Amino acid sequence: MSDPTPTPTEPSGRQRFSRRALLGGAGVGVVAAAGGVAIGRATAAEDTAGSKIVPFRGDRQAGIITAAQDRLHFASFDVVTDSRTDLVAMLKAWTDAAERMTRGEETVPGGAVDHGDYTPPADTGEALGLSAANLTLTIGFGPGLFGPSASDPARRDRFGIAGAKPAALVDLPAFAAERIEPSKSFGDICIQACADDPQVAVHAIRNLARMGLGVVAVRWSQLGFGRTSSTTQSQETPRNMFGFKDGTANLRAEQTDLLDRWVWVGAGDNPPAAQWMTGGTYLVARRIRMDIEPWDRANLLEQEQIVGRLKGSGAPLGQEGEFDTPDFNVTSYGAPMIPRNAHVRLAHPDNLGGIRILRRGYNFTDGSDGFGHLDAGLFFIAFNRDTGKQFVPMQQVLSRQDAMTEYLIPNGSSVFAIPPGVRAGEWWGQQLFEG
Repeated sequence: MSDPTPTPTEPSGRQRFSRRALLGGAGVGVVAAAGGVAIGRATAAEDTAGSKIVPFRGDRQAGIITAAQDRLHFASFDVVTDSRTDLVAMLKAWTDAAERMTRGEETVPGGAVDHGDYTPPADTGEALGLSAANLTLTIGFGPGLFGPSASDPARRDRFGIAGAKPAALVDLPAFAAERIEPSKSFGDICIQACADDPQVAVHAIRNLARMGLGVVAVRWSQLGFGRTSSTTQSQETPRNMFGFKDGTANLRAEQTDLLDRWVWVGAGDNPPAAQWMTGGTYLVARRIRMDIEPWDRANLLEQEQIVGRLKGSGAPLGQEGEFDTPDFNVTSYGAPMIPRNAHVRLAHPDNLGGIRILRRGYNFTDGSDGFGHLDAGLFFIAFNRDTGKQFVPMQQVLSRQDAMTEYLIPNGSSVFAIPPGVRAGEWWGQQLFEG
């Protein structure tokens, strides 16, 4: 990922290179593909030492209020073993590897090339020579890991942790106008890899999946490009696949009081057995396919009335600037400037009892669907303190009343409990499995 180190020479005479040593020789203009879109990669020469590293350890997991990176690889895993010992051992190994990868290192020292010619490499090697690219790795645990869930009511409590399941960790109910596919939903463990280089994010998920062989298996995964929200005040508002600015009113890392109220789980939110979640949060993941072709044929006025904002500036209808407060009482010829079924109106906290969530989504495009239609849309990610009291009522309103629903096809849905950060010497899930 950075910092050159000496390059050892094998007895055979050929040189071996560490990932850091290769950094200085990274080529210019490398192009990678993520989610079906060609993406130019910043070269290592553009990075300064340490400037692309996000700390792995801390009170909160990185990848939640961290400044949203440009690329995503999200993976959901099914646990395929009944052995608690094997699962814990994997989580410990994952933690060590994740911390190394976020520093721009291989999963183990010399893992790609220094462990012998006749041994499978301990690191797949495609990130050799690349910077850390602000990689963050965030882990979460799904309802099914604890035993029966709505998606698998017959599941046993394989690991003796049913009593530690937080009350708020439940599968989402069905919403109007969705077509949820189990192959794109649910899972026992999730890993969210975000980075400014798609190959770095893919490398991280690929290696964790490889290390988990026999313990976990990938249930589904999603590549994302082009963030669709800003999580810090310094970031500009990005655009979604409909061409509109997205996430203007999102919570920001600097709004600590609002984060404490709407994102971070409090000590009083759970009984003693589930206190491992104190300081954590809940992740909602929704794969939302956008009906791109009909949208592209809609005229500009219709698009803006559906969204409730101007497409160019992002200003609420009836206002001048993107961050102007929407005025839902402004009318034109007796009709509201922001229609009653506009997305902005229905999603606004003033119309939802003050409900807020922290969004961290990405655009995706996964080729075509075989009928010449683009399989593209929004991979929606949100963090909230209590999904049943925040995301669920919000989505119930949007799915039934939002004019945009005509152009949206949600086909993937998952929820995960995101524990607090790991401190020195700790491993992912330690408080859950050791109490």
